[in-house]
Amino acid sequence: MKNNVWTAKHPDGGWQVKREGASRATSIHDTQAEANKVARQIAINNHCEHKIQGRDGKIINTNSYGHDDCLPRDTK
Repeated sequence: MKNNVWTAKHPDGGWQVKREGASRATSIHDTQAEANKVARQIAINNHCEHKIQGRDGKIINTNSYGHDDCLPRDTK
């Protein structure tokens, strides 16, 4: 089972890095850029996805650093 990593607003302010399904944040940062940097490295190390939420809670970007079972199809 993959535990994706999320960057999202923290309820007490700032930005949190949180593993999917975790009850607590892995780390809390002042800026989204700082949180993204940490979350990206965790996702790379664990071969999973990094999902980034905007201020409104909507997913604004997803990056996959794991094995992708969905290979692109040849359109020729």
